[in-house]
Amino acid sequence: MEAEKIRNLTDAELQHQERELSDQLFRLKFQMRMGQTESLKKIRGLRRDIARVKTVARQRDREKTATEKK
Repeated sequence: MEAEKIRNLTDAELQHQERELSDQLFRLKFQMRMGQTESLKKIRGLRRDIARVKTVARQRDREKTATEKK
């Protein structure tokens, strides 16, 4: 998922996207432990997508707190 798409999401959509990606990551890790898949690229990609979502959420949170302090 591209960072620009993530930035266009609302706060609620960001939270939903993070939960969805975390769930997918859990399922892939579980499958990997069971020996059903060896998709390391997908796991890396999901981890990076989760990091992107968390980064955008954190940036928005910091912007809100900065404007409240003024």
